[in-house]
Amino acid sequence: MIQLVECPRDAMQGIHEFIETPRKVALINSILKCGFHTVDFGSFVSPKAIPQMRDTADVLSQLELDTTSSKLLAIIANERGAEDAVAFDEITYLGYPFSISETFQLRNTNATIEQSLSRVEAIQRLCVAKNKKLVVYISMAFGNPYGDEWHPEIAIRWTKKLSELGIEIIALADTVGVSNPENISQLFGAVIPEFPQLTIGAHLHTTPDAWKEKMTAAWQAGCRRYDHASELTFH
Repeated sequence: MIQLVECPRDAMQGIHEFIETPRKVALINSILKCGFHTVDFGSFVSPKAIPQMRDTADVLSQLELDTTSSKLLAIIANERGAEDAVAFDEITYLGYPFSISETFQLRNTNATIEQSLSRVEAIQRLCVAKNKKLVVYISMAFGNPYGDEWHPEIAIRWTKKLSELGIEIIALADTVGVSNPENISQLFGAVIPEFPQLTIGAHLHTTPDAWKEKMTAAWQAGCRRYDHASELTFH
């Protein structure tokens, strides 16, 4: 089964000017009519870190969910955010960014990779208790700009550890746009056969002229779950 995940949250959070809540609600409600498997609609993180998403709970309260088959996903960065997110019955999935770049993990979640693994373990226990599913994004999966060691075997090693915690959905994320058809084929071609029990997704940042060849490479390597974030312009 193909799973298409639309990510308005990813598109919105980089916009510096605050997008008023009614405009977010209108956008997400229009997306909910399209039939995506999942909609990554918001995040429960510190407003200081991502001020654009400070109204996620207000947005959620105004979404039209009775006539959609789409499930909602919210991003969290720690246990506090997870506790906030699981309080909402409307949310099915929690997403956690787990970087295999030590430098980026420290910058993004103020934790080392090992500390982040402990966070995942605690968040997974909370998700199981509250009947939620945890999606873990392996960020910097295709390389990083910091000079940290990278190799497909590193991604495989951490995928194994995450799987051992009971994580069933893992997205290989190209956080800084360094993926290409060659390393996409290499990584998905290595990870998917190694973990047939998992759903392995693609979260690829790309330019408009390169998306097709990247998606084709992921498809040919067996990927059937794809994240997508349209470029947004608000007037």
